[in-house]
Amino acid sequence: MSKIDIGIKESDRLKIAEGLKHLLADTYTLYLQTHNFHWNVTGPHFRELHLMFMEQYTEMSVAVDDIAERIRALDVPAPGTYKEFTKLSSIKEVEGTPDGRDMVDILTDGHEKVIKACRKVLKLAQEAGDESTASLSSDRMRIHEKTAWMLRATNK
Repeated sequence: MSKIDIGIKESDRLKIAEGLKHLLADTYTLYLQTHNFHWNVTGPHFRELHLMFMEQYTEMSVAVDDIAERIRALDVPAPGTYKEFTKLSSIKEVEGTPDGRDMVDILTDGHEKVIKACRKVLKLAQEAGDESTASLSSDRMRIHEKTAWMLRATNK
């Protein structure tokens, strides 16, 4: 098999892939948390939150595939187990079933963590001239910033 030669130095490619692994773990963990909250939300804003959470986890279900495929395009294995995601993610699991307002706050915090992961990957990609990863992380950052804003507005 031939060595990968896509115009990115190997050391940069490996650093970018490592950053993408963290982004994948954060995104997958947030996806799972959002799906859990969609299933378990109750209260006076049930319908609004139930539908909003569904929109969010549906969007992230596509995103995790895009991120994992970018890692593979960089010729690095993508993490794909809960054990790996737990080690890599900055988002921690939630015990029990919070009320709707707390769910919104928890998800807001999760989206902010994903935004920070996007920023790290974006910087690495820009420094290495990796436009594909820069575009992916920039697009992801924009989506998570908008989602965090909408969540914050929900609890005002």
